Amino acid sequence: MKLWSYQGAVLGACTLAFFATMAARLAISPVVPAIGDAFGVSNSAIGLALTGMWMAYAASQFPSGLLADRYGERRIILVAVGGTALASALVAMAPTYPVFLVGAVVLGGVAGLHFSVATSLLTRTIPNTGSAIGLHTAGAPVAGVLVPLAAGSIGVWLDWRWAVALGAVIALPSALLFGMVVRPIAPVRPDESPWSRLRLGPLLELLGRPPIALTAGLSVVGAFVWQATASFLPAFLIEYQGYGEAGAGALFSAYFVVQGLTQPLLGTLSDRVGRYPAATAAVGIGVVGYTGLVAGGGPWIVGGATLCAGLAMGWGAALLPKFMDHLGEEERSAGFGLIRTAYMVLGASGSVVTGAVADLLGWGPAFLALAGLLGGMLLVLLYGMRRARTDAAQRVAP
Repeated sequence: MKLWSYQGAVLGACTLAFFATMAARLAISPVVPAIGDAFGVSNSAIGLALTGMWMAYAASQFPSGLLADRYGERRIILVAVGGTALASALVAMAPTYPVFLVGAVVLGGVAGLHFSVATSLLTRTIPNTGSAIGLHTAGAPVAGVLVPLAAGSIGVWLDWRWAVALGAVIALPSALLFGMVVRPIAPVRPDESPWSRLRLGPLLELLGRPPIALTAGLSVVGAFVWQATASFLPAFLIEYQGYGEAGAGALFSAYFVVQGLTQPLLGTLSDRVGRYPAATAAVGIGVVGYTGLVAGGGPWIVGGATLCAGLAMGWGAALLPKFMDHLGEEERSAGFGLIRTAYMVLGASGSVVTGAVADLLGWGPAFLALAGLLGGMLLVLLYGMRRARTDAAQRVAP
C-alpha cells in the first residue's frame, strides 16, 4: 500500500475520523476534578457517567456493523463523526449532572458507530490487514497525545465546558473531510433487513468459536484496564503522586504518545510473529508499568512506568486482527461489531469500578488492581501460545 494512493487516503480519513471520535471522549478526563466540583458529585458519580459513555460506545458496535452491511460503511462513519460533534456540544452545555450523564451516554453511542465499520472498510480496501488496523487504531493514542494537554490547559484558562467543547471543534471538520475523500462503497447485504439477522443461535455460535472466545476474554481484561486508565490516569497522578494539572496532562499525553508509536509496530509484528506473541510482549511490559505507577517515588520512575503502561495499552493492535483472521468476508462488519460489543460492554465497567475502589481504598490499591488484571491476562496469553504450538505440532506429526 502506498500512502499517497486511494488506499492510503481511505486509511488516513478513517484514522482522522477515529481520532475525532476518541478526542471527544478523552477531552473529558483531564477536567474530571473540575466537573466533579461543578456538579458537587464524587469520583464514583463521574465514573458512572464515563462507564455509561463507554458502555454505549460498546453497545453500538454490533448494530453499527448490521447497519453498515445494509447501507454501506461510508454513511455510517459520517453519522458517527457528525453525531460526535453534536453530542460533544450537548455535554459541554449540560446545566446539571443528570444532563451531563445523558450527554456522555449519547456521545459514547454515536462515537461507537465508527470503529467496527471502519475496520471492515479497511479490511475490504487494504490487503495488509494487521498494518492497516494498527495504523487506524493509532488514531486513539494520537488523540491522547494532543487532546488531554490541550483540554487541561483550556480548562485552567477558561472553564471545563470549553475543554469538553474541543471534541465538537475537532469532529465537525473531520466529518467533512471524510465525506470528500472516501468514495461510496457497495453494501455487503443491501437487500437484507439488519433486524432479520438478530438470531440468537448464530450469534452465540460466532462468539463461541474457540479462537474468538479466548481472544474476546483477553480483550475484556484489556478493555477494562484501558477504560480505567483513560478515565482516571490524570486524577491518579494529581491525587496520588502529587503532580499538578499541567504535569499530569503532560504524562497523560506521553502515555498516548507511546500508544501512537507502538500500535502500528505491534500490528505489523503480529502479522510476522503471530497475534498472541505480539500481545504477550506488550502486556508483560504493562505489568511492570502499572506496578511502577503505584510504587514509583520519583519523576523518572513514574515517567518510565507511564510509558510502559502506554505500550501495554496498544494490545488491541495485536489482538483485534485475530478476530478478523477467524471471520468470513460477509461476517466482518456485523461479526466484528458483535465481538466488540460483547467484550467492550464488560470492559467498560473499568471506569465505575476503579472510581469506586479509589473512593473506598484509595488510588494506590485501585491502580495496583489493574496491574493484577494484566498479570492474569499475561498468564492466559502464555497458555494460548503454548496450546497453539502444541496443536501445530500435532498437525505436523505423522
